[in-house]
Amino acid sequence: MTKIIAFYLPQFHTIPENDEWWGKGFTEWTNIKKAIPLFKGHRQPKVPLDGNYYNLLDVATLKWQASLVNEYDIDGLCFYHYWFNGKQLLEKPINILLDNPDIELPFCISWANEPWTRAWDGSEREVIMAQEYGNIDDWEMHFQYLMRAFKDSRYIQYNDKPVLVIYRAASIPCFDEMIAYWRRRIVDEGFVGLHLIITNTSFNDKLSFSNYDAKIDFEPMHTITNGLGVFEKEWIKFKRRGKKILNLAFNTNFVESRMSYDFIWNKIISRPVVENTYPGAFIDWDNSPRKGYLNSLVVDGYSTEKFKKYFKNKYKQSADANSPFMFINAWNEWAEGTYLEPDESHGHEKLEILREIKKEFHNK
Repeated sequence: MTKIIAFYLPQFHTIPENDEWWGKGFTEWTNIKKAIPLFKGHRQPKVPLDGNYYNLLDVATLKWQASLVNEYDIDGLCFYHYWFNGKQLLEKPINILLDNPDIELPFCISWANEPWTRAWDGSEREVIMAQEYGNIDDWEMHFQYLMRAFKDSRYIQYNDKPVLVIYRAASIPCFDEMIAYWRRRIVDEGFVGLHLIITNTSFNDKLSFSNYDAKIDFEPMHTITNGLGVFEKEWIKFKRRGKKILNLAFNTNFVESRMSYDFIWNKIISRPVVENTYPGAFIDWDNSPRKGYLNSLVVDGYSTEKFKKYFKNKYKQSADANSPFMFINAWNEWAEGTYLEPDESHGHEKLEILREIKKEFHNK
């Protein structure tokens, strides 16, 4: 049966770098708490259930999240991993998980290998943490860190191979050489191999390598960027330009882009599930808390009923195609409006939907 894996953002605790770049005490909650409605019917701010603005340095938070994962039959979380040629950021939550083997939480890692820029908040593309890939000594240092996770009994495997996701593989100039090295080393460590997954993102990257095992359709941005026809793309660009001109000329605050929830999901569903491409799903989308009105994208028309209908359809496609995984964006992307965690608007409904769908297919 197809396993549901949710992407997991660890930026819910302070780090010195974010204090320097964004202001003392910055976490993901900072922008979420500041969010305001930008147009009639705009569903902001998002508020976690019972005001649970948690801190991921608290082991109790990971235990709570693990309890939800298990109660609602999610098959695991895919932690974003930030590695800059030996320098790590936001690594403490997964290290806490590794230090607490009693937390029953299946997990894997997605290396979010982009450089960090000030485009995070929609401002200029000033690089604040560059991404470099080094040489074989650097690959070995990275491999040693990954091995600690791979050897954990909770780590997600496919055919006895640890699953490793890379977000933007095409930006790694030494990709084939580095992955070949890691494949050799993981066999040295007693595994039968590595299951390496690259991500179909919003970037139109041309792949010049082949040393991977599968892809993930990262939604909704993969479909918005790569799943639309030429006319559809040009129409969206036209509307964006018009919104930006109005904003700048008349000091208005209409969000730059708005798209239909039904339109995007129907595009996702129309694409068949094919071998070695793991389907993706999303819950909702609104990145205005992070990007601001000039650069944000808001998806209109979400309801839990629609999410249930569309997710069930895609999950059926995945199960019928015997896809081992389906990746959902996301467990806790609160500043992008796509999260499974309970909130004040919908409680546990989204989690209940996934559990109900899984149960239905398991009973067939």
